[in-house]
Amino acid sequence: MKISINKGELQNALAVVMKGVSTRSTLPSLSGVFLKAQGSQLTLETTNLDLSIRHTVMALVEEEGTALLPGKLFSDIVKSLPDASVTLSATYEEAYITCDKASFALRALNPEDFPGFPQVQTSQEISVDFSLFSSMVKKVARNVSRDESRPILTGVLVNYEGGRLRMVATDSYRLAMTDVTLEESQADDFECVISGSFMLDLAALPKVQDDITLALADNQILVRCGETVFVNRRIEGQYPPYQKLLPEGFNTRARVSVNDLAASVKRASLMGNSSSPVRLDLNIPSQTLQVSAATQDVGSAKEVVPANIEGEDMEIAFNFSYTLEGLAGVEGEEVYLELQSPTKPGILRAIEPENYLFLIMPVRIP
Repeated sequence: MKISINKGELQNALAVVMKGVSTRSTLPSLSGVFLKAQGSQLTLETTNLDLSIRHTVMALVEEEGTALLPGKLFSDIVKSLPDASVTLSATYEEAYITCDKASFALRALNPEDFPGFPQVQTSQEISVDFSLFSSMVKKVARNVSRDESRPILTGVLVNYEGGRLRMVATDSYRLAMTDVTLEESQADDFECVISGSFMLDLAALPKVQDDITLALADNQILVRCGETVFVNRRIEGQYPPYQKLLPEGFNTRARVSVNDLAASVKRASLMGNSSSPVRLDLNIPSQTLQVSAATQDVGSAKEVVPANIEGEDMEIAFNFSYTLEGLAGVEGEEVYLELQSPTKPGILRAIEPENYLFLIMPVRIP
């Protein structure tokens, strides 16, 4: 095969597919990028047997064919090239890369050893505007569990029912949930649990005007976005009944500036450590929320934030980082902090029309 392609386009294409390159397998072919030049297109494929990625980009094809190149080395070479046209010619044994005055020769892998791209039969599918999808994922996906002993919690629950799309993620100590209404959607009801890290990779794709489509297969999820196709394993199992965690009503509710509260928590965290919480003291008469933290033999910090509070005085403590993550998911300028008691979960709730909720389990106050 022999092609010419703009360096920037090739680098962007490699950035998309490199997520599928295996770094642990003993099979050399899984560490490679499979290239297929045909017509006026170059198709790049990678797989680690759990995740497979295919991306197509326009190129000047002088000679059609296939090649399998070492993924990381090929990507590093392309990154290092000047901004100019790249010429790539390859056989089953060697590949030659030239760009401006730079040239490389590298050993190729046998393309016949590369597994074929999975052919899956899909049933239910749903299409979502990419910007909306990306925004929803970034609100919730960082809150999945890192504990592989409970695989179901390492994923994001994606549910579509009655025109409403919901995403939920939890690690048992915090829970993030966001909803949107999909206008004029003809999709069937849809529910699956998708790896949180995979969802974040999808949200980080270069912004496109196309919708992103999720489709279900027997034990896999197929995702199409622009010129890219992903096939990944679904996480099997029953997602926990998270609705039971959500408290009904509140005894105290404060409406407070997101930026002011986040800044106060960040400053207070300077006096804390991983085990010391941030205390929130809500005072009705003064209509203030006091943020404080203290660590023995280190010191303490205290700051007062104005708030509009209803209900009763209350003091509660939360993990620093969880509180900041919850606030980071709010797009508006203000947020509701809803509390039932110092020993029950607290809720950070976005103000309508934004539909976002973040639940945090409290830390016992000594």
